[in-house]
Amino acid sequence: MSLQAIKTIREVEETAAKAKSDAAAVSKKLIAEAEEKGKQAIVTAKKMAEDEVAEMRKEAAEKARESALELVRNTENRKATMQVRANGRADLAVGLVIERIVKS
Repeated sequence: MSLQAIKTIREVEETAAKAKSDAAAVSKKLIAEAEEKGKQAIVTAKKMAEDEVAEMRKEAAEKARESALELVRNTENRKATMQVRANGRADLAVGLVIERIVKS
């Protein structure tokens, strides 16, 4: 083999080795970028989920508060109704007691 042929083969091998090395470096860079984007996507998704959960908790607390207030109103209405009935029955009871005393 001539010296020129050996030199050409060596240059081609060096070029191929450099191309392989460059490709490996680019691959590593792309992988690192993809991993970073993936991590950022996870952080963003986690933040969105936390915000959504906080909003859901706030809405649930508000609904619970409204339900409690409605229950209080209903209870107060029942209490007032029972008080009116009790007062009416108390007057009746007083009348019966007075009637028995008068008959005695």
